[in-house]
Amino acid sequence: MDIEIGKGKTARRAYGLDEIAIVPSRRTRDPEDVDISWRLGDLQLDLPCLASALDSAVDPTTAGIIGNLGGLAVLNLEGLQTRYEDPAPIFEEIASLPEHKATRMMQDIYAEPIKDELVFRRVQEIKDKGVIAAASLTPQRVQRYHGAAIEAGLDVLVIQGTVVSAEHVSKTSEPLNLMEFIPSLNVPVVVGGCASYSTALHLMRTGAVGVLVGVGPGRICTTRGVIGVGVPQATAISDAAAARTRHYMETGEYVNVIGDGGMRTGGEIAKAITCGADAVMLGSAFAKAEEAPGRGYSWGMATFHPTLPRGTRIKTTITGTLEEVLVGPARENDGTLNLMGALRTSMSTTGYQNIKEFQKAEVMFAPSLATEGKTEQTAQRVGMGK
Repeated sequence: MDIEIGKGKTARRAYGLDEIAIVPSRRTRDPEDVDISWRLGDLQLDLPCLASALDSAVDPTTAGIIGNLGGLAVLNLEGLQTRYEDPAPIFEEIASLPEHKATRMMQDIYAEPIKDELVFRRVQEIKDKGVIAAASLTPQRVQRYHGAAIEAGLDVLVIQGTVVSAEHVSKTSEPLNLMEFIPSLNVPVVVGGCASYSTALHLMRTGAVGVLVGVGPGRICTTRGVIGVGVPQATAISDAAAARTRHYMETGEYVNVIGDGGMRTGGEIAKAITCGADAVMLGSAFAKAEEAPGRGYSWGMATFHPTLPRGTRIKTTITGTLEEVLVGPARENDGTLNLMGALRTSMSTTGYQNIKEFQKAEVMFAPSLATEGKTEQTAQRVGMGK
C-alpha cells in the first residue's frame, strides 16, 4: 500500500532485514540434514556466501582460504592488488592515516594506474590455490581489463558498480552494452548492484547468471547519505526475487539473486534468504578476520572516488579467523561468527531442508525483534545489546 508523502508524491513502504522475523513452521530438522549448497552457472558451491571485492577483505591468500572452505571470494581488479607490485606497505600506510585525512590521501594512493600484468598475475595466484577464481571490474573498465583476467584462468567475472543498469545512456561516449557484452564471454557473469524489480529483471535479461542486490546497506558505504539513493534490503531482495520468477517463467533460465551488503550476523543472512536470496555477499565480516589484508580497517570501492567519495574507512575489531567467521566454532554469542552454522541452525529450526525451500519460509514485520525482552543485554552491552 502506498503512503502519501505529500499531495504530489506517494511512496511504497520498504523494509530492512532488522525489521522482519522468520516464523517457525510445523517441522524441525537436524542441522546435519540441511543442505546449503547452491549453483552459480555450472559451478557447484558448498556455501551460499561470497566475499565482497573489497581490498580490505580479499587478496589471493584470503581468496584461497575462503574457496577451500566452500565459499567464493571476489578480488577487486581495480584495487591495490593490481596497482602495486607489493601492496603490503600500502595497506600499512592506509592503516596509519589520520581520520581527517584518510579519504583525501586514499584518493592519491588509488591514483596509481592499474597494470595489465598484475591483473593477469593476481588471477593466476588465486588459480594456483586450487580454488574458483572470481574477480570484479566496473562497467567503465571491464572491456579494458577483462581479457587479461580471462586469459589467466578467471572462472567468474563480476561486473559491479554502485548501481548498474542494462540501459546506460550517455551523450559523450558509447556505453557498455551488457546485452551484447555478457553473451560474448566464455565465463559466467554476475552483475550488479541493483535495488528494484525492473532493474533486476533487465539485468537478468543480459544473460548474467547472478544479480547483486543492494545499494548502500553496507557498513562502509555512504551512498544513501551522499546521493540519497537506496532501498532497504528486505524489500530490495524480495523485489529482485519476484523479477527472477518472472524471468524464469519467460525463459526457463534461473538467475541467482545475491544479497549484497547490510548483513552482519547469521540471522540477517537467514532473513535475506527467506526474502528470496540464493546467496549473500559479505564484506565487513571478512575484513574483521585475522587473515584480512586491511590491517584492522575496512573501506569500499567508492571510498576513494576522485571527485565524489561514497564510502568511508572504518576501524574493525578482529573477531576470529576466516574459518571461524564462516564455519566456526564461534567464540562469541553475538552472531558474527560461524555464519554458515547459524544459517543451518535457522533452517533446521524452521524445518527447511535446502535454500530453495527456505526461500518460501513465512516472515513477519517485527520491529521489536531486536529489543523485546533484551533490557539487560542492552544495558550491559552484551549479546544482542552490543
